[in-house]
Amino acid sequence: MKKQWKIGFDAKRIVRNGTGLGSYSRTLVNALSALRQQVELLLYAPDMGKEALRKQVEVNDNMRFVYPQPRLMPFYKQWWRSKGIVADLQRDGVELFHGLSGELPVGLKAAQIPALVTIHDLIFMRHPEYYHWWDVMIYTRKFKQTLREADRIVAISERTKYDIMAFGDFTENRIEVIYQSCSTRFRQPATAEACREATSLYRLPSRYCLFVGTVEARKNALLAVKALPHLPSDLHLVIVGRHTAYAEKIKKYIHRHRLAHRVHFLQGVPNEHLPAIYQQAEVFVYPSRYEGFGLPIIEAIQSGLPVVACTGSCLEEAGGPYNLYVHPDDTEGMAAAIGSLIENSVVRHQIVEKSKQYIERFENEDTAQRMMKVYEKMLKKE
Repeated sequence: MKKQWKIGFDAKRIVRNGTGLGSYSRTLVNALSALRQQVELLLYAPDMGKEALRKQVEVNDNMRFVYPQPRLMPFYKQWWRSKGIVADLQRDGVELFHGLSGELPVGLKAAQIPALVTIHDLIFMRHPEYYHWWDVMIYTRKFKQTLREADRIVAISERTKYDIMAFGDFTENRIEVIYQSCSTRFRQPATAEACREATSLYRLPSRYCLFVGTVEARKNALLAVKALPHLPSDLHLVIVGRHTAYAEKIKKYIHRHRLAHRVHFLQGVPNEHLPAIYQQAEVFVYPSRYEGFGLPIIEAIQSGLPVVACTGSCLEEAGGPYNLYVHPDDTEGMAAAIGSLIENSVVRHQIVEKSKQYIERFENEDTAQRMMKVYEKMLKKE
């Protein structure tokens, strides 16, 4: 790349979101900075956000934050991010703008600033029943506006690319599939002390299946609960994740069917405790009805767990052909799949080893290098 190229990024999620879009964005910009290409990376954030998150970005001579000046009142921060930022991009000589969380500001095309956007999923269009109607309207409007400003799109999975083409008027040759980088920290065995600490702190049962994710209707954790009566009575289910109203539905089902002693809910678990919780489970269950990628499946496989997930979205893409997949309403199928994995240690070992090889494509996916090639293509107008 030529030395004077400047690339701007939407950095709101970098400084405000602890997981999900924030994690994706911080991982990407740090990896891009580490390439030490002759390019300046400017991170545009409406405010300084959370210090703990901001410190996860390795600011150096080729990457820095940019904030609106003077400081803006809350209402104007949203306006700046959706429109006002364009004047700052022009002022700073930005030659390419990358929206990291599915959005682009209005006016990039008029300002002749090439625009790339990463789209993680279009679940609000594929399954609007999981969202408030007002949110669906707002998200859909933003998506269509983003398509008008975007020169190219990065989709984080083939499923997301398929949905972009299904719901948006955007040509396939301008969509690139680049999987998000996956940390390999879950491959590291948890120490015996860490396992004892997690077991004591969270009162983990001796045998359990594990679910990790927001406890919401779309992720369908109730299917795993319904499978329990068909499985050995000493096998429990541990559900780790933030609760929504859907969690109450699960709890009502549990009490009606006298399963309270076999289902354990954990909230607010810090990241450092997750490996020990993963690695002491026997099977990972992820019955989600729809996902854009399915990162918890990768973490489970890294932790040495076989996976039972559901058909219908990208989960087979994330978990590969060796794990087991059932229809999201198939209780008996879920139970049979879990049972087959806990009863046959040879099959279980084979699935885990083959799956670990499969997910190397995500661990070794050099996202930064591939993204840089997209930038080059756009800046050279290829």
